[in-house]
Amino acid sequence: MNVPQFYVIGINYRKTDTAVRGNFAINSDQHVTILQQAKELGIKELFVLSTCNRTELYSLAPDADTLIRILCSQTEGNEETFRQLCYIKSGISAIEHMFSVGAGLDSQILGDYEIVGQMKIAAKFAKGQNMIGCFIERLLNTVLQASKLIKNETELSNGTVSVSFAAIQFIKEHLTIADNAKIVLIGTGKIGSNTCKNLVDYVDTKQITVINRTDEKALQLSEIHNISFASYADYKTKVAEADVVIVATNSDKPIIDKNDLKGNKQILVDLSIPNNIDPNVAELANVVLANVDDLAKINDETLKMRMAEVPKALAIINTHKEEFLEWNAMRKHVPLLKAVKQKLMDMHNCQMFLSSLCCQSSTSSLSGNQDAIQKVVNNVAVKMKQQTQPGCHYIQAIHDYISAAQN
Repeated sequence: MNVPQFYVIGINYRKTDTAVRGNFAINSDQHVTILQQAKELGIKELFVLSTCNRTELYSLAPDADTLIRILCSQTEGNEETFRQLCYIKSGISAIEHMFSVGAGLDSQILGDYEIVGQMKIAAKFAKGQNMIGCFIERLLNTVLQASKLIKNETELSNGTVSVSFAAIQFIKEHLTIADNAKIVLIGTGKIGSNTCKNLVDYVDTKQITVINRTDEKALQLSEIHNISFASYADYKTKVAEADVVIVATNSDKPIIDKNDLKGNKQILVDLSIPNNIDPNVAELANVVLANVDDLAKINDETLKMRMAEVPKALAIINTHKEEFLEWNAMRKHVPLLKAVKQKLMDMHNCQMFLSSLCCQSSTSSLSGNQDAIQKVVNNVAVKMKQQTQPGCHYIQAIHDYISAAQN
């Protein structure tokens, strides 16, 4: 089946750790620059998906090498490293990958539904830069439809398993200190907000303090959950006093290092990519540190249940994939369908043609209503799915229109 030059290039958790992924993480400013560079090279459709588990470019492009060069021009990681660790998918394989990512089948924790929101945000951002066209928009909408159906009709995303919830499990497993531990959460984005809710729901403490670079956002979250708030200016003081520290920020470098810890027993959880807690803090005797890769290893019965749902999810994906491919196949007929519609419109407005028909009352009714023309065009489209005979379909359309006018 003919598929445009649609590519996915990227790296994810399968072949890289958090340190490597951090070198290829993309922030909003870099996203803008990537889109601008793509425009200058004549690329019309592209968006960047950069999360804690992956950095990917989805694009209609002349080749994958162009996309790799554009991406690596904006990252700390170099092109050589990227090529060694990346995956490149094109055509139907790239389409299938996008469905798999959108469904949570390619997530580090199977069925993690947070990726759907991240994909929507990434595409919306690119659309704001006029880099989402007909192909990617239709594909994205179909992926989201499949993802929603999988969530509603399977148990792939059921149960409390996600990176944010795995963080709670990790904390509870290592929290040997007294109840009502002091917990500091830095970062109030989607993952930070989800983690905050899980802390309130599942950890037996009221001493939760939320901090964000923008104080107003932290204050709003604290009011929602009736917990404490602290200014970002005071975060190092709060970190030193805490029993548990969770960081889910978007800094391009660590905001916590050994010097910020005072030697008391602490549990540190880094949900950020790149690392926002210096990995060297794990060398301290009284510190337990986990990053997103560590959390992904947490397994339980929920994950086993989700594995059993994979075949159902794949069946739903296949149905929606075929629907998209059928739509794409019909796109090549659009010029002909437009020509057919225009010819029928010309006949519709031609008095000589109308007067030649035997039933003037019918033609009068027809001339005031374009539904008949659209119906004929739709009929042509259906027939072209079955067999491509442009000339024959063109003649048949005129015949159908005349028959409709005379009956």
